[in-house]
Amino acid sequence: MIRTVNSAFDKFMKDVVNLDKDSVANARSSMKNLLDNIQDFDNDEFFHLWKDINIQYGSFARKTKCRKLDDIDLMIGISADGATYDGSVSWNDIAITASYSNQTQQDCANEDGTLNSTKVINAFKKKLAGTKDYCRSELHKNGQAVTLNLLSKEWNFDIVPCFHTVREYDGRAYYLIPNGKGNWMKTDPERDREYVLEINKNHGGKAVELVRLCKRWIKTKKVTTPMSYLMETLIIQYCEQKDELDDFIDIRFADALKYLQTAIFNPVYDIKDIQGDINNLAYGDKFSISEKAKIDYEKAKEANSAEIEEDNQEKAMNLWRDIFGDEFPKYGS
Repeated sequence: MIRTVNSAFDKFMKDVVNLDKDSVANARSSMKNLLDNIQDFDNDEFFHLWKDINIQYGSFARKTKCRKLDDIDLMIGISADGATYDGSVSWNDIAITASYSNQTQQDCANEDGTLNSTKVINAFKKKLAGTKDYCRSELHKNGQAVTLNLLSKEWNFDIVPCFHTVREYDGRAYYLIPNGKGNWMKTDPERDREYVLEINKNHGGKAVELVRLCKRWIKTKKVTTPMSYLMETLIIQYCEQKDELDDFIDIRFADALKYLQTAIFNPVYDIKDIQGDINNLAYGDKFSISEKAKIDYEKAKEANSAEIEEDNQEKAMNLWRDIFGDEFPKYGS
């Protein structure tokens, strides 16, 4: 029977916010099977694949994904086979000159010899359509991936073909992925993941837990503007500037809401140090999120006061239910 705020948050995090451990284990097993299947594509009638640069990316890889487990992001490495690119152009509109020695790259080339990323994705889509245990493959709505739907599983895989560069003039190597418009763009998921996990380590594992709870809050507030990565970046940067995070997640969350009220209006710079300011929300969306944060911060303060000063656990839990909805445990449940 739940009679304290602490036990209510423990249950809420375990049953509603955090991914189910069995689902995670099954997903990782499924991912390994998929990667083995994809590696079988590597022959003279397809791209030459470079499995050493295959990489899991996204919130599942960074351990910041909250329930439910609906998609897993994978980048599948392609060997350049002599393909080249100009690293000095804009990061998100890169032309790759297709390999002369790989026929599939030639088949996916434009008339000027540049490698069309949409054709590359469609080549993967065609191959993935015949993979066992998967019911459908389709182009992702962003034009950058193939979404692979599984039989009898709750999650999909988003498959992104990629190349890996040598070190450029800035000393960094990048992944090149489709930009959704036929060309290619730079990304660096390893830098993303290492940064997040380092901040989390420095704060004793409390940072990613807070990110998941804040993402859950966004879902509860029915914020329709896509901002999962933006929210994650905001909260990770909030954690970075803190000497320490409170042991109690309700206190951590309340302080994060206070931060969010103003931070949502400011530039938010990409952790990967590639894209620059990623806060491209319209002012109306920023204002709406700020107001929701302001209202719920006041409720969170009142809940903390009810719990600590009034010793009224039921009142406190009811206030948290106002913030997180009916899935937050009810007093006495």
